[in-house]
Amino acid sequence: MAALRTGRSKLMTAAQRFFIVIAFAFISIVSAAASRADVAPGYLIHGNDQLSVVVYGDQTLTQTVTVLPDGNIALPLVGAVHVGGLTPDQAAKNIAKSLQKYVRHPVVSVAVTQEGQLNVLVLGNVKTPGKYLLPPTSHVTDAIAAAGGIGPTNGAYPNARVGAPTGAPATVSLQKLLHDGDTTANVPLQEGSVVYIPAPQTINVEVIGAVDHPGEIQLNEGDRLTMAIAKAGNSSSAQSDLNRIHITRTLSDGKTTSFDIDLYKELKDGDINKDLVLQKNDVVYVPQAKKSIGQTIGSGAIYILGGLRSLFGL
Repeated sequence: MAALRTGRSKLMTAAQRFFIVIAFAFISIVSAAASRADVAPGYLIHGNDQLSVVVYGDQTLTQTVTVLPDGNIALPLVGAVHVGGLTPDQAAKNIAKSLQKYVRHPVVSVAVTQEGQLNVLVLGNVKTPGKYLLPPTSHVTDAIAAAGGIGPTNGAYPNARVGAPTGAPATVSLQKLLHDGDTTANVPLQEGSVVYIPAPQTINVEVIGAVDHPGEIQLNEGDRLTMAIAKAGNSSSAQSDLNRIHITRTLSDGKTTSFDIDLYKELKDGDINKDLVLQKNDVVYVPQAKKSIGQTIGSGAIYILGGLRSLFGL
């Protein structure tokens, strides 16, 4: 009789243990589901993500952990386990594999309870440079937007530089990304990324001929022909003929090319895109008007450029 009671006691104890394990597993599943962040299917774990790691049957190994920037998490018994770049299911398998030395047939689940944000530094020609917290799937355009957008560019889009703790720095063509709408140039960001937007560079051009101050003129990259002539001066005494401006340009291969521009006509049309963007070492020749100043050659452009000089204090 006593032996029967002992056997029943052992059976009850085993049953109780099984029930406790099942109950704990159920509670863990419910808790994890309740606290699970709303992440997309196939979501890849990033640095600063918060994870719920549940090891069924062993409450001491069940943890809420934060993913380090290098993609590792720290767990009891096993120490560092790499989960960065994995889905939650893949991370669970990785953790279970690490626990096999210490736990018999470990069953693990991983849930993302909170998406981590990226610490990103935005520097250079932006309206509000500084450090920003961005979503884990952010790209260069998100960093630029967070910093209030790009500062004055004079129509020129320099190449941005993106550095990160891992990997080589990337060069991003802002011309392709912001002007042409080429999204393939939109580099994804990492934890600790630094985005640098350079300011427009200065260039030198030469303006000669019928202007008030012929010689070398310093411009900002992206400045146009009207700015160069306004800086060189085209008062009535200069008798500039803006209908027949001649440009000589040195190409990247060392060869030169030249072309004529009717600046008066282009300004009269009101299309700023027809106002030529000058390049480094361009030579601008402004001939003298063949007609008297009282006639119409370039007179409208002289008026417009006079306003431009006034606007910029030239």
